[in-house]
Amino acid sequence: MPAACGMACEVCSIREKGICPGCVAGTDAKAPAMVEWLKKMGFSCPVLECAIKSKVDYCLRCEKFPCDVLYQAEFPYSKKLLDMFKAVLKK
Repeated sequence: MPAACGMACEVCSIREKGICPGCVAGTDAKAPAMVEWLKKMGFSCPVLECAIKSKVDYCLRCEKFPCDVLYQAEFPYSKKLLDMFKAVLKK
């Protein structure tokens, strides 16, 4: 299942640790509950929070992509990959 960041949940460090059952899209009705559940578990996902606020299902569909939230989180994309996306999208 793809997460709000657009990545497969299987590569998420929170999921790998066995904490998260799997993410949802930012527009999914369950998304706010997932953010709150993660906080109760001691984690946060700024990417999912941003997707909810921006009202997009996946980051890749957001007009701000790649954004500061992804650059600051350095998760799930590296800065180098974000720079590559930025260069391609400018063309």
